[in-house]
Amino acid sequence: MRRHVAVVTGASGGIGRAVARRFAREGFLVIGTYLRGEDRARELEREIKEAGGEAVMLRADVSDPGSVEKLARSVEEIAGKTHVLVNNAGVLQLGGLRETSVEEWERVIRVNLTGPFLVSKSLLPLLERAEWASIVNIASIAGETGNVLAGIAYSASKAGLIGLTKRLAVELAPKGIRVNAVAPSFVETEMVRSFIDTPEKRERIARLHPLGIIIKPEDVAEAVYFLAVPWLSRAITGAVLRVNAGRLT
Repeated sequence: MRRHVAVVTGASGGIGRAVARRFAREGFLVIGTYLRGEDRARELEREIKEAGGEAVMLRADVSDPGSVEKLARSVEEIAGKTHVLVNNAGVLQLGGLRETSVEEWERVIRVNLTGPFLVSKSLLPLLERAEWASIVNIASIAGETGNVLAGIAYSASKAGLIGLTKRLAVELAPKGIRVNAVAPSFVETEMVRSFIDTPEKRERIARLHPLGIIIKPEDVAEAVYFLAVPWLSRAITGAVLRVNAGRLT
């Protein structure tokens, strides 16, 4: 019997790796994508396989329609369907209105918002073939409030992703496909860790959150898994689950 299948975009990054590991631990065939982090993606693939799991890493540019169509064909060839799609691939951007060029704005929107649209559209036939299916989009606290350090294009892209989540939830509900989002605050990925490389900086970031902690990729992965599988959240769709340690309540 074919295992359940989870497609995770941006699987070579911090959150994506944690999400891929979480599904692999539950026996899912994980099909992950990467764009530039091939070494990290292959390392993750080996790690999952050595632990007895099943994983395939594919190169894909979620902002490119042709690349996304190729990804969909590959997923069909490998698994024939998918139960879960996690739209995680994204880029960070800093800077406000004055500092952000039109080119940077368009790049961030193309990856962070158009990407999930393209991947969801292309993989929809494969989601429809599964016995059950769901989409989980990785949004951000930056999409809910402007009072964060992220840039204007990033914030706009994540706000748009929340809107896309809610619209798709309504559209796909009659097909039995649930669509939800996870909105983290600062997550301790390798990129963020470079900004909090002293005890003082870590304490400053922790104090931003009422719980007094720094969120880990595994915290986000648990929320994604919860929203993805019907045996835990079958009645939840169109939701934005805040994994922010109380920063936005």
